[in-house]
This record gives sequence, C-alpha cells and structure tokens, in this order.
Amino acid sequence: MAILWYAEILVAFLCFLFLCQWRWNKHSPFKNWPVVGMLPRLLRNASDVHEHATRFLKDNGGTIEFKGPWFTNMGFVLTCDPTNVHHILSRNFSNYEKGPKFREIFEPVGDGIFSADSDSWRYQRKLIQSMIKNKKFELFLEKVCREKVESGLIPILDHVSSMGIEVDLQDVFQRYTFDNVCFMVLGFDPNCLSIYFPEVAHAKAFDQMEQSVFYRHIVPESYWKLQRWLQIGEEKKLSNACKIFDQFVYQCISSKREELSRRRTQKVEEAKFDLLTACIEEDEGGEMDGLTKSNKFLRDMAFSLIAAGRDTVSSGLTWFIWLVATHPSVEAKIIEEMREHLLVKKEIRWGTEELSKLVYLEGAICESLRLFPPIPFEHLCAIDSDILPSGHRIGPSTRMLCSLYSMGRMESIWGGDCLEFKPERWISEQGRIVHVPSYKFIAFNAGPRTCLGKDVSFIQMKMVASSIIWNYHVQVVQGHPALPSISVVLHMKHGLKVRVTKRDL
Repeated sequence: MAILWYAEILVAFLCFLFLCQWRWNKHSPFKNWPVVGMLPRLLRNASDVHEHATRFLKDNGGTIEFKGPWFTNMGFVLTCDPTNVHHILSRNFSNYEKGPKFREIFEPVGDGIFSADSDSWRYQRKLIQSMIKNKKFELFLEKVCREKVESGLIPILDHVSSMGIEVDLQDVFQRYTFDNVCFMVLGFDPNCLSIYFPEVAHAKAFDQMEQSVFYRHIVPESYWKLQRWLQIGEEKKLSNACKIFDQFVYQCISSKREELSRRRTQKVEEAKFDLLTACIEEDEGGEMDGLTKSNKFLRDMAFSLIAAGRDTVSSGLTWFIWLVATHPSVEAKIIEEMREHLLVKKEIRWGTEELSKLVYLEGAICESLRLFPPIPFEHLCAIDSDILPSGHRIGPSTRMLCSLYSMGRMESIWGGDCLEFKPERWISEQGRIVHVPSYKFIAFNAGPRTCLGKDVSFIQMKMVASSIIWNYHVQVVQGHPALPSISVVLHMKHGLKVRVTKRDL
C-alpha cells in the first residue's frame, strides 16, 4: 500500500509538470497519456470545465469515459444522455449509490442525507419529508421569507438605489438565503443581510468548505490526503472552516435542547417552530430508535438542510435575475402578469396562493434552471456491473457523473434553440406549465432521490424575484462577465454586479 501511495504522489507531480511544460489546444479531444491518463487535460481546462465537458459530450454521443492517472482510481463515466440518466437514477436505482468515495470527498457533509445510502438515507428522507410537509412549516416558510424580504432585502436595494452605487446581487442573495435557512433549520437568524454587509464567520466558513470539497475533485486523492495529513494548503483551510462552522451548529443544538428542556420542566408556552426543534421532538420509536437524539445526527442533518437551502436557491436567483435583466421582453411579460394576478386595489399581495398564479414567472425560473442548474453534476457510484442504454459497460465501483449543465445545452433534448432563454417553451397552449420528465429537466434530480425541497425553492425564488422585478429595474454593470464558477455549486465566478433603480409603476 505504501508503494501505491508514493506512486500517486509521483503521478500528481507529473501532472503538474506536464501543465508547466506543455501547451494544448483547449478544444482538442482528451488524450489518454501514459501514466497520467487524461488528468492534465482536465486540469488545463479546469477554468472552463462545464463548457469543455459539454463540447466533448456533444462530440461523443452524450457519454464519455474519463481515464485517470494510474493507481489513483480517478476514472469516471460522464453522461448527459437522458436514457442513461433515467437508467441510473430511476430504472436501476438500487445499483447506484453515493458510495464511500463520495462520503470521503464530501467529508464535511458527514452522514447527512446528501451522502447517506440504504436505511440511513431512507430514514432521513422520510423524516425530512414529514417535517417540510407539516402545515406549521408551510406557514413558517412563507412568514420567514416575506419578513426577510421586507426587513432585509428591500432596505438594502432601497439603499443602493438611493446612493446610486453598484451592488453584487449574488452576495445579497447568499446573505438572504443563509439568514433564511439558518432561521428555518436552527431557529437562529445570523443577520448577514444588512446594509453594512457584515462578515459572518460561520457563513465564510461554509463558503470555504464548499470550495475545498471541489478542490478534492480535481486533484489526485493522495495529494489532498497528504495536505490533510500535513495540515497545509487547502486542507488546512478546510479543517479550520469545519471547526468554525461546527462550533456554530453545535452551539445552536445545545441552546435548542436547553430551550426545549425548560419548556418541558416549566410548562411554558410552546416553542417556536423550526426544523431542528421538530427533529429533536420526533418520536424516538421506529426503525432507527433514538438516532435523532444524537448531536452528530442533528449536526449532519442541519448541515445538509442548510447546504440545500442556501446555495441552490441563491445560485438559482443569481442566474435568473441576470437572464431577466438581459432580456427586457421577458421582464415586461413578468411585470404584466404580476399586475394581472397580484395587484389588488393598488396593493401587491405576496402570498403563496397568489404567487402560484404566476405561470410565466414559473416558466422563466424553469428555463433559468435548465440553463444554469445550481448543482451542475450528480455524483454516484455503481455497486455491481451494468450496461447503460448507450451500450457503455460499467464495472463495479465505477464513479458516475451526470452533467446537469450539459443536459440543458443538448439540441437532441431541447431543440436547435437550446442555448436561448425562452420561458415560452415551458407554457402550454392552455396556459399551464408543461410537464418535462425529470430525467430531462434534472435541476431537482430524478427518481427516488428527487429533491424534497423543490416546492420550498420555488416559493423562495418566486417571492424574491417578483419583489425585485416589481419594485426595481436591474441593470447589469457594463462589461461585467457572467461566467460560471468552478465549484460544487454553480455560482457566478465574479458575482453579479448591478445597479438598481426604483421602478415607477
């Protein structure tokens, strides 16, 4: 084993040496080099990996086999073929799981629902589903979202509008969603969303954890493990970030336990609703008796819920507002629809029932998520041998990556206008949202692992987007590059710099 470990270190060094000594045309096919495999090409194109992968997938029928360096177990199969995706995520679901490698790379997630398999995954999914379908949570969600828009988002946009200054809307959305999800999950509002744009340690730690996890995807396993062992580089940053974030979450868990204990012993009024409270109070009887009493279980569940509610929604909002701001005709149609369905006696009503009537807005959001899915890749691992519908043979323990980003850019799926932003493609002649199978529109995953928070995400995005579009005109700063970041979540690489002006309606 020691010999293999040293070999991986040598391969990592050779890859970086290749990058320093050789230049390749970025648009040429992947070459399978001796010893180092295709890794040099991946590293060379890391800054444009989504577009590069999309071009290569188009040229190779939608599925490719990536060969990693010798001894590193970095190989994987990448696909955007809907028949393969349907097979992996639905038809042969039992043969594909997250697997131990995923859990190792996504170590900060712990044993939460994102990394769990088998009984643990089924239990957590059932538990989360029961909590978010609770009528209390539905009312709580609407109240929290509306209050944060009114007390946080609108004051910030009023401020930057009156001052005539630029603002990074991606940063604003990340603050909004972090405050929202922490309050909904932990019952604690970090108050990141303020005109002072405070630096909040645990929010910054969360960003660093996300960045470091992606770093583990693009370097040989032995390289980042050596960094972790020596506590240097990206792994040292990850370790420090985990300590900061875990301290924050465990403190919230401790405070919540004390609050619930006082309520039981002193018979005080019922505690305010949040998902952490609901989870602690969950009946211990059942298939995993007593598990919800573990602080580690609560920490891992909280982390998963925060990750799901913060980054995916903020990414979705960022790309959506950019698309609307750069497509005035779409903006005009959304405003007209809002005037028709939300305006009552010259006052706008922002309830979930009213927002559900905004079909064109929902179509525009779906179209944005098609082009810029917040999670650009779905990562799984084969348990046993399999043959994909495309004919590719899959061996046991093969890593599988489904490219959600590439799927939205395939003419074979969406037609010749697949790169255009056209909300109309989602609206039927009867004025309803067109149903598209989840294995084609995979922004919320597909099959048994379909996202439980889909409705929650739409409510937040509709409420925030409609509030901004109705009240302000958003203009992207001239020359600002709107490029995808290379990350676990599809953020904008340089943020979304805009100017906002009050709209006179």
